[in-house]
This record gives sequence, C-alpha cells and structure tokens, in this order.
Amino acid sequence: MVTSSPFSRLLHRLDLQQLDRDLFIGDPGPGKQRLYGGTVAAQAVVAAVRTVAEGELHSLHSYFLRPGRYGVPIQYVVHRIRDGRSFTTRRVVAHQGGEAIFNLAA
Repeated sequence: MVTSSPFSRLLHRLDLQQLDRDLFIGDPGPGKQRLYGGTVAAQAVVAAVRTVAEGELHSLHSYFLRPGRYGVPIQYVVHRIRDGRSFTTRRVVAHQGGEAIFNLAA
C-alpha cells in the first residue's frame, strides 16, 4: 500500500484540468455537507496564475456567492482584465451546477 503525504494530496487537489485558454475544471474531492471554501479559493488562484506569463500574486479579493458541493466538478472561467508592464489583473468566476459560487479578483 502506497501512502501519500498530506502535502502531495494537497498539490493533487489543487491541480486543475485546462479545457481551453481560460477555462479550467477542478475536482472538489470527497466530503460531506458544504464544500470547504478554501479549496475553491485556492483552485481559483491556480487558474488565475496559469494565465499569467510572469509576476507574483500580491493582492486578491474574493466573494463566496453560494455554497459549493462535494462530488460536483467546479468550472473556473478566467477573464483577462489587464496585461500591463507593471501589473496584471485577472477575474475568476467559479461555477458549479450552472451557477456562480465564487468570484475572485487578483
């Protein structure tokens, strides 16, 4: 039996499938009741960062719009607001079951 470390399980959970240039799918993993919001926020940051060529994340604002559910894939749509010399801006909206559940500006 191969046991993975908590860190490797976290990295696996944050890995997103890229469907298109600005479209990603995330797996919320197993669980009961409402989805832990930190999972959605972290996956949204991963989606935003994957659309930026260089630079570091230094600011973000987020809103939890609806409770998420375990066992249902989350679709992350990235909007490229600005690509400038000094900073880049992204907006990410997470959808689950056809409804927006989370909004991130970074």
